[in-house]
Amino acid sequence: MTEITRFAPSPTGHLHLGHVASALAGWRAATESGGRFVLRVEDIDTVRCRPEFIADLYADLDWLGLSWPQPVRRQSLHMDDYRRVLDALDANGLLYPCFCTRRDIAEAASAPHRAPDGTMVYPGTCRHMDPGRRAELLAAGMPYALRLDMTRALQWPGATALTWHEMGRGPQPCQPQHFGDVVLARKDVPASYHLCVTQDDALQGITLVTRGADLMAATALHRLLQHIMGWPAPRYRHHPLLCDASGRRLAKRDGAVSVRAMRAAGWTPAQVCAAAGTPDHISAVSSAPGSH
Repeated sequence: MTEITRFAPSPTGHLHLGHVASALAGWRAATESGGRFVLRVEDIDTVRCRPEFIADLYADLDWLGLSWPQPVRRQSLHMDDYRRVLDALDANGLLYPCFCTRRDIAEAASAPHRAPDGTMVYPGTCRHMDPGRRAELLAAGMPYALRLDMTRALQWPGATALTWHEMGRGPQPCQPQHFGDVVLARKDVPASYHLCVTQDDALQGITLVTRGADLMAATALHRLLQHIMGWPAPRYRHHPLLCDASGRRLAKRDGAVSVRAMRAAGWTPAQVCAAAGTPDHISAVSSAPGSH
């Protein structure tokens, strides 16, 4: 099967080996099948995403020998597309405004229930708000988030029988209810990751999503949105996360060694790609050329 895959980083920092592993997984699946590898920039968070990081990720991927069709889709330039999806969900009665702050949500229960991705499950405070009170708050300009009414979404025909296909493991059951009424848009971020990624995968004809195992649980939620919107369902391959020597997942916020730093230290593209695929992850970094 000819595959269309994608690598979709968020430019909030420089690429590290975990990103390289994800990019290579998609690149290899596309090239080995005679397909196409797509680069997408997920920069909906305009506060943390910076133009210089976008330029640097292009340079790093080009240095690694990857190529991709132009133009690159930058999500921040396509907010109207996501607005149309939100309007469609709203027209079907699947969205409602939530005026709760994070503190409100945390204080709503003494032991908040956690979703599979670690976020607090919303207790539904605003779901059944009096329509008059809701209108007053909207008229007053109170900030709010748009949440998916999970109970109503699961009443969509066929929604409770969804599965997704995981490469090497076959059909997987979907349990999006564990996420509760997720946020699909905020005032500061007009569309959420969950909404944007599913819309763009459909728009770009992605047939195989290759991404880290930390996003596997969210696939159930993505399948629900795909089903409701009538979008095709790609297949998925969730790869293990790369960890440092202490077993901690590589992350930009924790100062993971960047590809740019490895380049400056004398690594070659082949060495970086090999390190991203080694069984013992990045233990080789300590003996990298120029790292002492």
